[in-house]
Amino acid sequence: MKEGGAVTIIDAENLILGRMASTVAKRLLEGEKIAIINAEKTVLSGKKKTKIRESKEFLGVGHPKKGPFHYRRPDRIVRRTVRGMLPYKKPKGKQAYKRLKVSIGIPHEFENRKTETLEKTHADKLRCPYFTLGELSKEIGWNLGE
Repeated sequence: MKEGGAVTIIDAENLILGRMASTVAKRLLEGEKIAIINAEKTVLSGKKKTKIRESKEFLGVGHPKKGPFHYRRPDRIVRRTVRGMLPYKKPKGKQAYKRLKVSIGIPHEFENRKTETLEKTHADKLRCPYFTLGELSKEIGWNLGE
């Protein structure tokens, strides 16, 4: 386990969402504190129109007050994706999830700090069409003012 004070800052720009989330989830379970910045620049693979249609269908599922709750903000989508890869109903998963912080853009507290990028999850490796999470979020109803 790592020391409790240090926070690893991961720049999510051009990183594939699912691959990044699985790597982050594994590191969270090992006891690391992680902050993900530039969540809106995370990449989704596949055709944009298809993914937007799937997301809009998914938004129709559930009850507004009882759930399941579907987020439109990129930082919330990334956080929820990581949660899906953690055993969040067990104590170790809850503790790991609390060690995760996700933000849109670069917050003031992380501005001049060294960031890390995950090379194995970079979008340069994709040979199929891809687009950013920010583009998807705008299409499904994310307002920048939220």
